[in-house]
Amino acid sequence: MMQINRRYEPLSRDNAVAEKIARPSISYWKDVWRRFKKNKLALFGVITISLLAIMAIFGSVISGHNYYSNDLMSANKPPSAQHWFGTDQLGRDVFSRVWFGARISLFIGLAAAIIDLIIGVLLGSAAGYFGGKVDEVIMRIADILYGVPYLLVVILLLVVLPQGLHTIILAMTITGWVNMARIVRGEVLRLRSEEYVMAAQTLGASRFRILFRHLVPNTLGPILVTLTLTIPSAIFTEAFLSYIGLGVPAPLASWGTMSNEGLPAMESYPWQLFIPSFFICITMLAFNSIGDGLRDALDPKERK
Repeated sequence: MMQINRRYEPLSRDNAVAEKIARPSISYWKDVWRRFKKNKLALFGVITISLLAIMAIFGSVISGHNYYSNDLMSANKPPSAQHWFGTDQLGRDVFSRVWFGARISLFIGLAAAIIDLIIGVLLGSAAGYFGGKVDEVIMRIADILYGVPYLLVVILLLVVLPQGLHTIILAMTITGWVNMARIVRGEVLRLRSEEYVMAAQTLGASRFRILFRHLVPNTLGPILVTLTLTIPSAIFTEAFLSYIGLGVPAPLASWGTMSNEGLPAMESYPWQLFIPSFFICITMLAFNSIGDGLRDALDPKERK
């Protein structure tokens, strides 16, 4: 009888060890967060926006000065221990005005982006799922609005309507939802022929349940990326409108109005222009970094 080669004897394994999962399963959003936090620039954006939001709330309290208090004896003073960012031509503390302006700029940017999100998701998902005349009407309206220059519409509305925060937000959202609607429509058109949608239809689910329970949640990735890129665009638009004198009315302050007021004194008192301009730039950079980080983290091709 042939002798069995002992080198090839099967190893004994404990059942518990054999059935143990070597690597725990990771949910989709945990995997997105794991990849997002590897992007150092995106994390810098999150930290920057968080600090700006905190200072927008508490910055005026820290300075000890009101954003609207005039003191002509202290006009155009450079940054010092008393006025950390200096004063403007009316003696107002630039530090407190910067952080009050952050409230206005961030509020307008977030409000305009959220309204664009709601209108764009509703109209885009309806156009993509229902199709037919609904799609035709919504997309033709979007094409007409898309063909008109965005800033031209905003400026015309601000000239006609009373000046104020609500007017600025309304003017920016009348055409701002078009890009979101196009993106959502394209995603819904791609997803509506998937097997899980057909299964829900077979089981008798209503159209609205399929739309808002199955289709819209699966377009969340492109929606979030578009939202994070819409916010800096709205902030820059508000700053531009305030810079040309169509922004928030006095005595309110935004970064755009401060830049407009600081331009004539740029050569003699450069901090009045450079400080609000710096915060506009750093805010746009932070939001764009978050948007790029989300786009990479939500890309299914990057999953491992």
